[in-house]
Amino acid sequence: MTKNIESAAHEYRTSHVGLCVSDLAKSLRFYCDGLGFVKLMEYDVDEQIPEVDAPCSLSSTFLEKDGMRIELLAYRQPGVIGTPPTRRNHLGMTHLSFFSEDIDAAAEALCGYGGVLVPDTRVGTDDPTAPQFVFVADPDGNRVEIMHIPAGTPW
Repeated sequence: MTKNIESAAHEYRTSHVGLCVSDLAKSLRFYCDGLGFVKLMEYDVDEQIPEVDAPCSLSSTFLEKDGMRIELLAYRQPGVIGTPPTRRNHLGMTHLSFFSEDIDAAAEALCGYGGVLVPDTRVGTDDPTAPQFVFVADPDGNRVEIMHIPAGTPW
């Protein structure tokens, strides 16, 4: 027997993006001082959580900017594993994106807060009326896109 479904779509509200970090102080400097996020709350968790090997101990720090929330997860135990994607066609979340009127100055400023310019990612330099993009890696190598979309360009 087939069940009637009134609506296949559910209503959701955005919550946050979780980002595992290796050094909370460096990440706070990059995201708060560099990108302008504000620290909302911080929790210490000393209990076993799903998908993490025991023993588990971490700090969970929530940041917010323009309604976007990021949770920085800094594991004391068992520590962090793996590496972030280094290609935009890598399966999974590949980057966070932010607008700036001067992407080159913004990228340079983020490098002063612990970021690293990702080589060969600057797009649009040959046409100032085209969308402009550049990528900076945060202190752990997570990609952050800085973009400028000229007025009148569909977005």
